[in-house]
Amino acid sequence: MQSFVDVLNSIIWSPVLIYMCLSTGLFYSILTRFVQLRQFNEMRHLIFSGKSSGKGISSFQALAISLSGRVGTGNIAGVATAIGFGGPGAVFWMWVVTFLGAATAYTESALAQIYKEEDNGEFRGGPAYYIEKSMCKKWYAWIFAIATIFACGVLLPGVQSNSIGNAIEAAFGSGDMIDTAIGTFSTAKIITGAVISVMLSLIIFGGVERIANFTQIVVPFMALAYVIIAFVIILLNITEVPNIIYLIVADAFSPMAGFGAAIGWGVKRGIYSNEAGQGTGPHAAAAANVEHPAQQGLVQAFSIYIDTLLICSATAFMILITGAYNVHGTEGFIIQNMASDIMANGPIFTQLAIERTLPGFGKLFIAIVLFFFAFTTILAYYYIAETNVAYLRRRIKIPYLTFVLRVILVSVAFYGTIRTANLAWAIGDIGVGLMAWLNIVGIITIFFISKPAIKALKDYERQQKEGLVNYAFDPVKLGIKNADYWERRHERGICNQKSSEETEIN
Repeated sequence: MQSFVDVLNSIIWSPVLIYMCLSTGLFYSILTRFVQLRQFNEMRHLIFSGKSSGKGISSFQALAISLSGRVGTGNIAGVATAIGFGGPGAVFWMWVVTFLGAATAYTESALAQIYKEEDNGEFRGGPAYYIEKSMCKKWYAWIFAIATIFACGVLLPGVQSNSIGNAIEAAFGSGDMIDTAIGTFSTAKIITGAVISVMLSLIIFGGVERIANFTQIVVPFMALAYVIIAFVIILLNITEVPNIIYLIVADAFSPMAGFGAAIGWGVKRGIYSNEAGQGTGPHAAAAANVEHPAQQGLVQAFSIYIDTLLICSATAFMILITGAYNVHGTEGFIIQNMASDIMANGPIFTQLAIERTLPGFGKLFIAIVLFFFAFTTILAYYYIAETNVAYLRRRIKIPYLTFVLRVILVSVAFYGTIRTANLAWAIGDIGVGLMAWLNIVGIITIFFISKPAIKALKDYERQQKEGLVNYAFDPVKLGIKNADYWERRHERGICNQKSSEETEIN
């Protein structure tokens, strides 16, 4: 199984996909005139603006859901994996894909807002929706929807729960070993898997608002706690920071670490963590209740910075400052600071980094943080998969599909907790790669057809310059077709304005 998954991964994550992710980010950065820099202050302002409604959630809740998908195992175990196989230079390429990916995140999230729909009193949207409406290719939208349901419902949840299980086992011990029909597993992992499954079941049967309410509390709190601990460790070793920055930049182009390995692992884990171009973030973006599609695109672009430049960098600096890492080469270790049996595919590097500075605290703290980070990521995966189920259900009646999805996801999360880390990560990479291929091809094609995200940005910036307090979006005026929700909203606005004027005249 491991060999088959590795071969499939090598095909999906070929250099073509790596450079396509980077070039797409550069492409949209140039087209938007580096919106990720120009609109930085507007991004911060928009996060806390807007309110939830019966149909949609607030910008902050949408940010929390998307961050719950972004801030997870990738920020703790994923960074360790990138360093373990790509060397310290992989961190540099994570920064590069983050900066460029912010423009990609704006584009895909703005598209999700433009082409969103109302479904049973809730907003729904994402790549499947904007592929169908802007490209007029239902078959391609169906492929994305099915691939995303499979990736987020089957392949990816196990990566998150596996890291939880490994972190709990490292912090509290494995306990007794139990023989089962599918293998021998530790008591700690079986109990952890059971707890995850019960908590998931209680939340995912409550719908998007329950997911939003849970994540908007847990994600900011745990992210802040994690960053504070990271800064404490960095401050205690502040004299080493210049050396670490030099190490990251120098190693990014070092033949010793392997130029290709550093880029490959940096981009792969960068995309896994911040999800820019992957097509998962737009699902939460579409659910937000905003005045203009560009607003949520800017909010989602800012979330990329929070995820990688802040949280992933905090992890990287802790690991590198404390020397709690090994670097694997094709024929053994390139750098070996720890025992050879310590896995790079897991949270142990990060746990040991904190443990070396704050003895007796690291393993337990990471176990708690990772539990909430990874758990909220699984919730985000469910929401994404459910959105694509809703897309399919609107086009064809498939009874009990949502219920089946919930049962499968809970089962996969339990199984992922107890299986080996290497297989869990490899399977997760397949899911990420499939979605990235389909989504990136989609957003590039959409640009050459109608440029809706660019038109929306120009329209928003025009209204900014005019000093408008209340923004409006008229897709027909901009030449954007099939933006049905916004067309109806604009028509209602005109009718309300006319009614108000007639009342004043009377």
